[in-house]
Amino acid sequence: MKATIENKLLAVIRVRGRVGVRQSIKETLSRLNLNRINNLAILFGNRSNIGMIRKCNDFVTYGEISDELLQRLFSGTGTAPTKEDIEGLRAGKKPAKSMVKIPIRLHPPRHGYEGIKKGYSSGGALGYRGSDINKLIARMIQ
Repeated sequence: MKATIENKLLAVIRVRGRVGVRQSIKETLSRLNLNRINNLAILFGNRSNIGMIRKCNDFVTYGEISDELLQRLFSGTGTAPTKEDIEGLRAGKKPAKSMVKIPIRLHPPRHGYEGIKKGYSSGGALGYRGSDINKLIARMIQ
């Protein structure tokens, strides 16, 4: 699974809350700019980011985000990213000023999460979901 998400643009959403979280995981979530439930962070899949995501795997869901959904996320802000901005993010470069609105606060998903105590492969909402993250984000954009 490590090879599948390296060098890709990842969307990470915090699913679970603050109560009962170990201090080291709180700090990791803070470094990912995921301080509240339903916050979204867009990260490049390098080794350090993947390590941080895996550490807080029981509190977040993540996967590869599509270009269309990325455009749709930023279209409401009035500063939609250009193709050059998206290609720069995919190459691991620093994001453009128009895309530094991180974390992105989203609505809860329509019809709720699948279950916040189980992994995605077990019928829950946590952990790696691949390109299915796009369906979840589409349910959260209103």
